[in-house]
Amino acid sequence: MADTRRRVKLYVLNEERQWDDRGTGHVSSAYVERLKGMSLLVRAESDGTVLLESKIQPDTAYQKQQDTLIVWSEADNYDLALSFQEKAGCDEIWEKICQVQGKDPSVDTTHSIPQPQEISQDMVEESEEERFEEMHDAAPPIELPPCELSKLEEISELFNSVLPSPIRREKLAIAIENENYVKKLIELFHMCEDLENVEGLHHLYDIMKSIFLLNKNALLEIMFSDDIVMDVIGCLEYDPNQAQPVRHREYLNSKAHFKEVIPITNLELLHKIHQTYRVQYIQDVVLPTPSVFEENMLSTLNSFIFFNKIEIVSMIQEDDKFLPEVFAQLTDEATDDSRRKELVFFLKEYCTFAQTFQNREAVFKMLSNLGVLPALEVILAMDDNDVRQAAIDIFAYIVEYSPSMVREFVLQEANTQDDDVLLMNLVIEQMICDPDKELGGAVQLMSLIRILIDPENMVVNVNQNKTEKTEFLSFFYKHCMHVLTAPVLANTTEDKPSKDDYQTAQLLSIILELLSFCVEHHTYHIKNYIMTKDFLRRVLVLMKSKHMFLVLSVVRFVRRIVGLKDEFYNRYLIKGDLFQPLVDAFHSNGDRYNLLNSALLELFEYIRMEDIKSLISYVVESHNDTFKNISYVQTFKVLKMKYDQQQDRLNDKPALENSLHQAAILHNSRFRRDTRSLEEEEEIWFDQEDESEDGEAIVPVSDMLKTKMDAELDHISKIIDGKKGHNNDLDGNKDVFSSTRPTNPLVNSSRSPSPPPSLVIKATSPPGAGNTQNAIQRKVNQGGVVGLVDYPDEDSESDDDEDEDSPASKRARFI
Repeated sequence: MADTRRRVKLYVLNEERQWDDRGTGHVSSAYVERLKGMSLLVRAESDGTVLLESKIQPDTAYQKQQDTLIVWSEADNYDLALSFQEKAGCDEIWEKICQVQGKDPSVDTTHSIPQPQEISQDMVEESEEERFEEMHDAAPPIELPPCELSKLEEISELFNSVLPSPIRREKLAIAIENENYVKKLIELFHMCEDLENVEGLHHLYDIMKSIFLLNKNALLEIMFSDDIVMDVIGCLEYDPNQAQPVRHREYLNSKAHFKEVIPITNLELLHKIHQTYRVQYIQDVVLPTPSVFEENMLSTLNSFIFFNKIEIVSMIQEDDKFLPEVFAQLTDEATDDSRRKELVFFLKEYCTFAQTFQNREAVFKMLSNLGVLPALEVILAMDDNDVRQAAIDIFAYIVEYSPSMVREFVLQEANTQDDDVLLMNLVIEQMICDPDKELGGAVQLMSLIRILIDPENMVVNVNQNKTEKTEFLSFFYKHCMHVLTAPVLANTTEDKPSKDDYQTAQLLSIILELLSFCVEHHTYHIKNYIMTKDFLRRVLVLMKSKHMFLVLSVVRFVRRIVGLKDEFYNRYLIKGDLFQPLVDAFHSNGDRYNLLNSALLELFEYIRMEDIKSLISYVVESHNDTFKNISYVQTFKVLKMKYDQQQDRLNDKPALENSLHQAAILHNSRFRRDTRSLEEEEEIWFDQEDESEDGEAIVPVSDMLKTKMDAELDHISKIIDGKKGHNNDLDGNKDVFSSTRPTNPLVNSSRSPSPPPSLVIKATSPPGAGNTQNAIQRKVNQGGVVGLVDYPDEDSESDDDEDEDSPASKRARFI
C-alpha cells in the first residue's frame, strides 16, 4: 500500500468549477461493510486518515484520462479525480473498477488488499441484484446508423435520446470510438458545407454538442486532435437558433495570433499551448451556456483544460532557461515597450495558470527568486495603461499568495531607494491615477494595500526579535502615508473642496475607507499622524461636498475615531470643535430622513449609549441650541439629562468633601483627647455611678461636650437627609440607612463589619446610668452618630462581654 504505484493526489471539483487539491495518499480497492460493496479507499500518507471512501457503482461513468488520471461523478456537481504518480498504479485500479462494473472479463487480484476468495465472494454477493438492473438498462450494445447525409436526423435523435442514461451514454461513447465515427461525421460536415446543406449542418451541430455531453475523455482527445479540431469548431458554428453562422474559424485563423515572446523549443509544450487555447475558446465562446442538467455533463471538458494548464506550468517551470530569459528582457532598459508589453502579458498568463497549480508555492517562490517584484516596479512606471493593468493583476496574485513576501521586499528596498520609486508608492500612485472613471483598478489596489497593512496577517520574526507589524507600519507611515493622503490634503486647502467632480469624490471616498481601516487597526501610528497633521480638520472640509457618498465616508471616518473611546482623540475633537461640521450638516439636512440623518443620529446615540462623558459635555455645552428642539428621537434629551446629572455630581462634590472633612474632625476630637479631658470625663462618670447608687437622677454628659457634639451631629444629619432622594449621585451607596441599625453613610460600606476595638463607640452604661443611656439612644435613633469615650486597653475584655449581652440597636460603630 505504501509503494509509489498507488500514490495519488485526490481532487474535488468545487462550485466555481475549479479542481481543489484534497491531499496526497495511497489508494486501494477493498470491500467496505458499511457501504455494502467494493470501494476505492484513499488514506493520507502523512497520518493515515481516510481522504476518500467511495463505493464503485455499476452505473457510474469512470473515465481513464492521460494514462495517470481516473475521473468520475458521484452526485450532481460533485466530481472526483485521482491523479496517479505512476501509470502502473492507475492501470491496476482501473482494472478493479472494470472488474466490479463487468467491463473487463479478466480478473487480476494479485495487488489488491483482500484475499482472492474474498473478492470473488464479495463480487457474487454484490452483483446478484445490481447486475440485473445494469443488464436491464444496458441491454445490447448500441448500433450506430450508417454515417450518411440521409441519416443525419436519425443520428441526431439517437444521440439526444441516450443522454439521460449513464449506461447508454457509456455504450454510445464506446461505439463512437470503436467505429471512428467522429471522423466520418467530419467528412459529412465537409459535404454539407460544399452543398450548402443548412439542414444537415444544423443536425451536425446537435450531434457534436451531444458528443461533448457524453463527457468522455477519449472522445475529447479525438475531437481536439490537430487534424480535426477546426472542423469540430466549424460544426459548432451552425447553431439552429442563430440566423447566421458565427465565424469562429475565421477568428481563430486570421485574428487570433500566437506570439512566442521567447522561442519555445519544446514541441510538446508548444502543442499543449495551442490545444489548450482552442479548447478554452470552445468552452467559453463556441459552446452555448450549459443548462443546470448539462453543466455536470461537461466536467470532463473542465478537467481536460485544468490538467493541460498544469502540464504547461510544469514544463515551463522545468525549463532552466525560459523564465530567466523572460525576466532578463523584462528588466533590460534596451527592451522596447512593445516587446516588454508582450513579456508582461505572457507573465500574467503564466501566473493565471499557476493559480490552479497544485504546487503553487513552488511557482511563486521561483518567480520571487527570479525578481518578479523589481520587474513590476519597471512595468508600473510605463505609460501604457494596459501594461500597468496587467502588472496590477500579477501583483494581486503575489499579494494574495504571500503578503509577507511583498512586505519583506519593500522593507529591503527602503534602505536603498528614494520614496518616489518604492514599489509601495508606485502602487498607491497607480491607485490615485486610475484612468477608469469608475475607478475599478483603484478599488482593486485599495484591497491589496489593505491586505499589506493588515496587522492580522503579519508575523513575528523570532530570530531578529522584531515583529513585522512594528517594522512595516513604521516604514509605511514614514515613507508612504504622505503619498496616500496627498489627494485629500490637496483638495481641502480652503473651506470647501477645491475639486468636487464625481471621479475625484470617488477617489477620496476610497482613500477615506482605507484610512478608516487604519484608524481601527493601527491605533498608535494613525493617531500620531492625525493629531500632528491636524488631519481630521482637513477631512471634515469634505462634508461640504455635493456627493452624498463622500459625505457619508467622512462620517464613517469620524465614527471610527469616536468608536475607539480614546480620551486623546476625544480631547482632540473637543479642543478643535471638530463636531461643528457634523452639526452643520445635520442642521442643513433638516427633517429629511436619509442616510446622512441616520448616520449622524447613530454617532450621537453611540456617545449616549457608551456614556462618553467628555463628549456628552462637549455636545451639550457647544451644540445644545441645534439639538434642543429635536423630538423625533430621544437621543439629545437623554444626552442633556446625562449632562445635568453629571453637573449635579460635580456641584455636590464640594459639600460632600466638606461633610467628610467635618466627620474627620469629629473623629479626631472624639479619639484624640488630652489627659486632662479624660480625667475630667472619668470623674463625671464615676460621679454618675455614685448618684445612681443613691437612687438619684443620672447627670448627662457635660454641657460643653454635649453642645459641641449636637451641633456637629445635627449638621451631618441634615446633609444625609438632603441626599436620601439622590441615591444615584452617591456612587455605590444605594442604601443610606441600614434596616437593622443606623450606620454612617459617609464611611465605605465595603469595610469589614467587625471594627477594631479602638473604633468601637460604646452606647451602653453601667446599671445605674439609665438616663444617660436613653439620651444616647435617642441620638442613635435620630440618625446621628454617637461617640463617647475611648476606653483604655485594660477594659477591652469587659467591653467585649458587654457587647455580647447588649442588643445591636444600642451600638453605633464606624464601619
